[in-house]
Amino acid sequence: MPMQLRTRNILAAAILSAGVVLGATAADVNTAIDKGVSRVNSAQASQQKIDSIDNSIRAAEREYRGVVKEVDGLKVYVEQLDKQLAAQDNELAGIEDSIEKVTLVERQITPLMLRMIDSIDQFVKVDVPFLVDERSKRVEGLKALMGRSDVTVAEKYRKVMEAYQAEIDYGRTIESYRGTLDGREVDFLRVGRISLMYQSLDGNVLGVWNSAAKQWEMLEPAMKSKLMAGIRIAREQAAPDLIKVPVAAPQEAK
Repeated sequence: MPMQLRTRNILAAAILSAGVVLGATAADVNTAIDKGVSRVNSAQASQQKIDSIDNSIRAAEREYRGVVKEVDGLKVYVEQLDKQLAAQDNELAGIEDSIEKVTLVERQITPLMLRMIDSIDQFVKVDVPFLVDERSKRVEGLKALMGRSDVTVAEKYRKVMEAYQAEIDYGRTIESYRGTLDGREVDFLRVGRISLMYQSLDGNVLGVWNSAAKQWEMLEPAMKSKLMAGIRIAREQAAPDLIKVPVAAPQEAK
């Protein structure tokens, strides 16, 4: 049964009962019923409107709380970003300072490396003449390297230091290698930088470099066995042992 009809019946029954007691007329009863129904309908409409407004308010409140929560989260996120930006600014300032220092170091170290290469070049020319081609090519390679823009200063410095280390190692190692001397193929024996000797492949010609005179000198045949022993040791064909080598007499420093 519809709500309005049910309400009307209930009101009608109540008013009829009252009308009987009070002796009211039928017209009065109908009028009272209509007014009651109107008031009930108005009350229902008002309640529905109130319920609708209440639902809207609750929805708006939930949305507001969600927005407030999101804003709080954004505030925390923005604060964290501000901290990161501050840290990045400090790091950027440090990087810029390092770049300036690197640029200054590069301007200072490049002339130094050029002087170091010239020193190696001059040293090779006045040193004991062993592996002359190899050592000269190393120096020329360093000079060419310094002119390249695609190689970093750090790499250039590393190559220069490698060349210096190689020259240092020559002074404390023993080595035998094959080469040519005056158009003749010979076996050289280098003992550090204190002695550089050679013998022809047939073993009949022996020689030693005289550092004082800056020239090769012949060795007596008695040195052949000692020279051969040194060559075998240098080539790791014999166990390390003491050997006698000719050494130029020390000169008085000027």
